[in-house]
Amino acid sequence: MTHLFNSNVILIVDDIPTNLEVLSEALTDTGFDVAVATSGESAIRQIEYDSPALILLDIMMPGIDGFETCRRLKANPNTKDIPIIFMTALSDSVDKVKGLLLGAVDYITKPFQQAEVLARVQVHMQLRNVSTALEEQNVHLKQEIEERIAAEAALQQLTQDLEHRVEERTKELSQALHNLQEAQVKLVQSEKLATLGQLVAGVAHEINNPINFIYANIQHANHYIHNLLELIQLYLVQYPHPTTDIQEKIQEIDLEFLVEDLPNLFSSMQIGAERISEIVKSFRTFSRHDEAEIKAVDIHEGIDSTLMILQYRLNQKSPHPAIHVIKKYENLPIIECYPGKMNQVFMNILSNAIDALEEVIDTYNSLITPTIWIYTHVVEAKHIKIRIIDNGPGILQEIQKQLFDPFFTTKRAGKGTGLGLSISYQIVTEQHGGSLSCISNPGKGTEFVIEIPLGQSALSHYQLQPSPNLLEPLTQSQLLSVSGNI
Repeated sequence: MTHLFNSNVILIVDDIPTNLEVLSEALTDTGFDVAVATSGESAIRQIEYDSPALILLDIMMPGIDGFETCRRLKANPNTKDIPIIFMTALSDSVDKVKGLLLGAVDYITKPFQQAEVLARVQVHMQLRNVSTALEEQNVHLKQEIEERIAAEAALQQLTQDLEHRVEERTKELSQALHNLQEAQVKLVQSEKLATLGQLVAGVAHEINNPINFIYANIQHANHYIHNLLELIQLYLVQYPHPTTDIQEKIQEIDLEFLVEDLPNLFSSMQIGAERISEIVKSFRTFSRHDEAEIKAVDIHEGIDSTLMILQYRLNQKSPHPAIHVIKKYENLPIIECYPGKMNQVFMNILSNAIDALEEVIDTYNSLITPTIWIYTHVVEAKHIKIRIIDNGPGILQEIQKQLFDPFFTTKRAGKGTGLGLSISYQIVTEQHGGSLSCISNPGKGTEFVIEIPLGQSALSHYQLQPSPNLLEPLTQSQLLSVSGNI
C-alpha cells in the first residue's frame, strides 16, 4: 500500500532554534506548511503519524546524527520515498558522498542563503510532485490492465474476433506500462547523475583554490622556518651562555625537539596537501560535469577516479578487512565515449562488487582475501574490453537472466533500487554500441565484461558479439594467497 504524504508540509530537523526560526519563516512566507523537530529521534516519531513531503535534515545533532536518521528513514518502507536534503557546514566531500549513498537527494550548506534554500526546496518539491503523478499513472495503468484481463476472461465465450481484440489491447497497455517504467528509470537516474555530478564538480572547484594556496604557502613557510632555525643555531654558537630567562624558555618549549621535529611537521603537511590535490583531480575526472558530448579520453583515468571515490569502502574498517584491487592495464589508445556516463558504469559495477565482497566477508569471515581484479585490453584493434572480477559469492544462473532488468535487485530493502545495472546496460549498449555481460557461478566469484568500440563514428558498422567466458576458475589457495593494492 502506498504511504500518504502531506503534499505541502516540509519538516525541518535541527537542534539549533535560530536555524529553525530562519528556515521556518522563509518557507512559510513562500507558502509552505512547516513542521519542526529538534532531534533525529523526535523527527522519526513525528513522521510515523504525519509524513511530510520533504525533510530538511541537519547532520550534526545530539543523539543520533543526520546520517543515522536518514538511514533509518530509508530503511522504513513507509518513509523511504520521502526526499531528504541534508543541511551541513561540513566541507568534506566523503561526508557528502556518504549522504547521497544513504539516499539523500541534495545538500544545503550553512550559513544558509535564503534564495538558494528556496530554489532547492522548490525544485525537489516539483520533482516529488512529478514522481507522485507518475506513480498515480502507474496505478491507473495497472488497474486498467487488470480490468482488461478480467474482461478477456469474461468475453472468451463470445467470438474469437473479440478475444483477439482484447489480447491486442492488453499488449498495447503492457507496452505502454513498460515504456512508462523506462521513462521513469531514465528520469530518476538522470536526476541522480546530475546531482552527483554537480556536487562532485562543485566540491572539486571549491577545494582546488584553497588547497593550491595552502600548498604554495607551505613551501614558503618551510623556507622561512628553515632560515629562523639557522638563525637560532647561529645565536647558540655566538652566545653559548644565554640568560636565565632564555634558558628556562628553551627548556619549556623543548627547543632541541622543536628544531628536530618542525621540518618533519612541514614535510607531513606538504604530503597531505599533495594527497588532497590528487583527490580533487580524481573528483574532477570522475564527474566530467562539463563533458556531455562524446570526448576522446583515457579510459584508465575514469576507472582510477572511480576507485578513488570508492576508496573509503575499500579501506579496512572493523570488522571488515581491506578489499584489495589488482589492476592489469594494457597500453590502451585514447577512445571516444561519453566519459561521465562510462564513469557511472564503472561506479555501479564496482559498488556491486564491493557489496558482494562485504557479504562474503560477513559469511565466511577471514577464509578469503577479498579482491577485485580489473583487466583492460584491445580486441582486434577495433574495441576495448574491460573485465571487472571479484571473488565474492557468485550469482545463480536464473538470477543472471534478470540482472539487467529495470527494478530487479537481490539486495535487501533500502540497499538497492535495481536501476544501476539496467542503466549501465543502456549506457554501454544503446549509447556506445557495445556489450555488457555477466559471467558467474555460485562460489566462484563474478565477472562483468564491458566491450565498446574505439571510435563512436564507427557505430553503424559495429556488430554486437557475445563475449567468451573469461572468468578464470580460482582455487581456494589462490583466493587465500592473492593480495594487492590500488
